Formats: sequence, C-alpha cells, structure tokens
Amino acid sequence: MPMSLRLEAADGCAGEEYRIYDGDVEVRNLPSRHEGAGRNGAWHRLTPGQLSTHVQRNTVVAQWLQRRLGWQRLLQKCVDLESANDATLAESAQDRYPA
Repeated sequence: MPMSLRLEAADGCAGEEYRIYDGDVEVRNLPSRHEGAGRNGAWHRLTPGQLSTHVQRNTVVAQWLQRRLGWQRLLQKCVDLESANDATLAESAQDRYPA
C-alpha cells in the first residue's frame, strides 16, 4: 500500500501530497501545472487539530490514513499529547487535595 497520497486538482490548480514519515503524517503543497513539476513545497507535520478535522469531515485523507494506520493509531494522532498530559496532571493534582 502506498506511503503517500497525492491530491491534484482537475483544473490545474496546485494540489497537496500527504505521507507517513517516521511515524508522523506530513503534507506539502504541489505546484500547479503552470509552475512546473520541479517546484514541490517543503514537508511539514500535520497537527493533531488538522488530523482531527480530516477525521471529523471523513476526507479522502482520513480514509487513506485509516487504511494505512488503523482507526486506533489515527485517533491517537488526533489527540494533542501535551494537552492530554496537562489534563492528566490537573486531574492528579485535584485528587491530592480534598474538596
């Protein structure tokens, strides 16, 4: 199964290419047909929020990622680990102090 997904616009406008690289989901902009094939953009990692939006909208990207990663791993990537860790710390701090 391919490790990248290329989405091109039918009207010649720029598209996007997604890939799974070193455990992260990355995206880059593709040039339009008028810009030439050698001018691909730089890769950048999708944030948990961006991944969540794809999942909520059931986009082609979300469907491709679900097949590549499975639902559990995809949903884990949608969770912002720093926010989850902060929430866990806040909950444990509340547990230490009586109400």
